[in-house]
Amino acid sequence: MKYIELTAFGKPWEVCKTINGNDLAKPDPGYVTLEINAAPINPAELLIMEGKYATQPALPVKLGIEGVGTILDLGDGVEDLNIGDRVLSLGRTNWAEKIQAPANTMIRVSKDADVNQLSMLKVNPATAMFMLEQFVDLKPGDWVIQNAANSAVGRCLIQLARAKGISTINVVRRSDLNEELIELGADLVFLDGEDLADRVRKAIGEANIPLGIDAVAGKATSNLAETLSEGGTVVNYGLLSGEPCQLTPDMIVFKGITLTGFWLAKKLGSMSLDKIQETYKNLASKIINGDLYVPVEAIYDLGHFEDAVRHAYRGGRNGKILFAPNG
Repeated sequence: MKYIELTAFGKPWEVCKTINGNDLAKPDPGYVTLEINAAPINPAELLIMEGKYATQPALPVKLGIEGVGTILDLGDGVEDLNIGDRVLSLGRTNWAEKIQAPANTMIRVSKDADVNQLSMLKVNPATAMFMLEQFVDLKPGDWVIQNAANSAVGRCLIQLARAKGISTINVVRRSDLNEELIELGADLVFLDGEDLADRVRKAIGEANIPLGIDAVAGKATSNLAETLSEGGTVVNYGLLSGEPCQLTPDMIVFKGITLTGFWLAKKLGSMSLDKIQETYKNLASKIINGDLYVPVEAIYDLGHFEDAVRHAYRGGRNGKILFAPNG
């Protein structure tokens, strides 16, 4: 039974091992045995491997913060799930052929939905949804501006905002992404740069932009903030630049711009299990209905872990990198 184990911090393709472990015994009471169908590689996992994440796990540790699978066996006392159910796994050990985990960390989902799309449901769609809903009372006709708009979170945000009647301004670093994002539902697409605010305001005039979504940090945070309406909020959820967020005093004092952050793990930790299940069942229904889709660029087995992580680490991708641990 193969799984990926992190043994040190450093370059992601150098610090993990593919372990051939023993097959799993009968699960303990309250636990299930799950065969993992698909599990993505997320930026957070790359940061964990580099030792740069908000919290550093004790080593060695198994990896994989989201995934989807099929239940193979039930421990005593598990009543709400059945063998053969397809479930989201909310645990953090999903880069494996099989896992055993508490039944209450599993959320049953439809077998009609695409398994690869379901595997990416925990992190990116939920992050986009919460950032749209938690910080600003957005109304139809409002605009939201985001950078890294071609990322999985960015693509989810475009689709979720459009369903709410919210228009999106999408900032990217490659001009070849414009047509693709417009087809997805983006209203406007701009290349990042010093004159971003001028170009945005030339396009939409004085329309209300109360919310900016920042995955990049550094100067990109300031570029977003300059486009916002007075009293607007920038929500940072990533550090793709590797630099601290920049916001000038005049933006804070005279324009009243607020900078805050979002971390999905903290948000989920504040929610009841019932609310978490409701959230993900709602998002799963959007996948089934075709209202939510994230492109996949490549799928690897666990035996090609190094190739997969190198691929995920590269810039210029047009989709997520997934593991299919069981083929």
